[in-house]
Amino acid sequence: MKTIENDTLFLFDELEKDYHHLDFQPLKTRAKQYVENKHEIKEEEFIHQLILEALSYMDENSPDWTYVAARLLLNDLYRQGKENRHSTNQNAYENFYHLIDTLTKKGIYHPSILDTYTKEDITELESVIQQKNDYLFTYIGLRMLSDRYLARDHQKQVFELPQERFMIISMHLMKNEPKKSRLTLVKEAYWALSNLYMTVATPTLSNAGKNWGQLSSCFIDTIDDSLQSIYDSNTDIANLSKNGGGIGVYLGKIRSRGSAIKGFRGASSGVIPWMKQLNNTAVSVDQLGQRKGAISVYLDVWHKDIFSFLDSKLNNGDERYRTHDLFTGICIPDLFMEKVEKREDWYLFDPHEVRTVMGYNLEDFFDEEMGKGSFRAKYEECVNHPDLSKEIVPAINIMKSILRSQLETGTPFMFYRDEVNRKNPNSHLGMVYCTNLCTEIVQNQSPTIVTEQKYEDGRIIIEKTPGDFVVCNLSSINLAKSVTADVLERLIPIQVRMLDNVIDLNTIPVIQGQFTNQKYRAIGLGTFGWHHLLALKQIKWESDEAVSYADDLYEKISYLTISASAELAKEKGVYPVFQGSDWETGAYFTKRGYDAVESKYDWGALKRTVHDSGLRNGYLLAVAPNASTALIAGSTPSIDPIFKKQYSEEKKDYKIPVTAPDLNKDTTWFYKSAYLIDQHWSIKQTAKRQKHIDQAISFNLYVQNTIKAKELLDLHVAAWKNGLKTTYYLRSTSSEVEDCDSCSS
Repeated sequence: MKTIENDTLFLFDELEKDYHHLDFQPLKTRAKQYVENKHEIKEEEFIHQLILEALSYMDENSPDWTYVAARLLLNDLYRQGKENRHSTNQNAYENFYHLIDTLTKKGIYHPSILDTYTKEDITELESVIQQKNDYLFTYIGLRMLSDRYLARDHQKQVFELPQERFMIISMHLMKNEPKKSRLTLVKEAYWALSNLYMTVATPTLSNAGKNWGQLSSCFIDTIDDSLQSIYDSNTDIANLSKNGGGIGVYLGKIRSRGSAIKGFRGASSGVIPWMKQLNNTAVSVDQLGQRKGAISVYLDVWHKDIFSFLDSKLNNGDERYRTHDLFTGICIPDLFMEKVEKREDWYLFDPHEVRTVMGYNLEDFFDEEMGKGSFRAKYEECVNHPDLSKEIVPAINIMKSILRSQLETGTPFMFYRDEVNRKNPNSHLGMVYCTNLCTEIVQNQSPTIVTEQKYEDGRIIIEKTPGDFVVCNLSSINLAKSVTADVLERLIPIQVRMLDNVIDLNTIPVIQGQFTNQKYRAIGLGTFGWHHLLALKQIKWESDEAVSYADDLYEKISYLTISASAELAKEKGVYPVFQGSDWETGAYFTKRGYDAVESKYDWGALKRTVHDSGLRNGYLLAVAPNASTALIAGSTPSIDPIFKKQYSEEKKDYKIPVTAPDLNKDTTWFYKSAYLIDQHWSIKQTAKRQKHIDQAISFNLYVQNTIKAKELLDLHVAAWKNGLKTTYYLRSTSSEVEDCDSCSS
């Protein structure tokens, strides 16, 4: 016990030098009291009590106590790591090869690490590990990394340390790179991760280098209107959920309640029973034993089941029609929003009847231009066809149901399908019907169809035509650190390469997902730390300066990301369906006005480069919620404003205080609460950045529970008119909503 007391007091001396503005005497006194009063105190309990004591001093005026608590936890992790690795070395990071060999033999690490890297390679990589970068963590960030992501043995004992996790991720993602450049690329990836300039998605952070799990965040499935498709999709969704993926599911092709089955009218029970089935899957097939599955379901606003769909998450009513564990989303065309504004009628249809009578799928069309296009033409054909049954309701009544559900449950999410498909760079090959669980991924979709089942040579053979089953491969830039350090030009190329390698390294348990992943080579490079960055730059959220800065910064990120993918295409080849895309024709750049405006970036030259040399990735940018990994990196989540300057993360037997990052007398004035911010300013900012992002943005609206229906409607109308593709949760002061862990990046 005397040893740990001396070690801790020595650590206090170090910390006093680094945080000389803090008074350590009370903590030193309490440490001595613990030792004197508890003769048999265990080391873990001693450190735990000191951490709690340090955290108790933390408030808005003394936020740096979080780093003191983090160093205490680090010291304990180092101690446990040495004991479990039987190390006598003073340095916590030593004999990296021994760690890899040990955890490989224990079945924790995948053997490919040792198959790819020689002992000399690993020794060289060990030499670039920066222990001092452990000091960048806040307590909550380090605690989350330690509890959820560091590799432990089967008895949950600490082996891997934070910088080793970053190095293992880097080694895993670069293991298929050419031998001559591999180590250089590993070091570059480690530089990006260890300095917290970026984060990888939660599944990558957790599973890279390990002997289980996949690396992608979430998936989107399209269910066809057949019993076979419905049950096959449920099996696929269960397999993905088991492996830690969040799922978005498009239900719009399924016939409505009362529709005919094999000519028998009134036979169909609609989408709700299939939602109940998915709800059961979400609850019963959990994610790696840690949390229940996360599934969102989307339906078109013209579907006859829309009202029962909107009521499915409400807390009152008939429980037979409730799916409390699913997240809902609405697919909205421009025409519906126009009808809402004009207080006109809206028509509801059965998709099966539309297919039968009209000979086409209404969901397969969109308006190619704002105010005119093929969807509204087909919709009017359906309205005027005498043989097609329809229900007429005031459009505003549907919107009232949407708003009521949002205020009570935070959902449905909004998916503005016309704008999404107008800006889809791969519209030459398909349609985007909905978005993913966290509303930032918009890629081509289509159902997988069973074409033949036969018995041959003692085997049952099932043949399927694979659809586009969307896979989300995510990673995010830490804006506060990377922008202030001026490293975006260096960071983004290695980040794009890391994401591109995830595509080839991933093992997806659904074959059509694997196929789609290779077909489009889609990635989703995003950002977090926007509010943190504004505070550091002392820019007010509600200002034209913030709106203009969002425009400038995301144009730069877009330019660098497209450039990086174009350079990668020269080295590794273009994605297989590049020919005919908006990237290849140049329409991508024209649609965003890059040809028509002056800019500090040479968009014309980049357009020509992409046309001539191609692009490695068919989809590039998407801003995810990334709440948990933003906490690990010590910044603010996504593009969101903070809730409070200080709050507590609830743990089983205590609370962890958290303050806004870099909170001090200069930044405090720029940390305005999300619930006090005029949301129209947030919409303006998001509209500017959306122009530069080929996919979508996980964008929350924050309102107080006293908001009037007209004010909330105005926010949605403003989001639609400003060209937002999606909106995520409506976060109200009167409701609590869940964050999507699987999409964190």
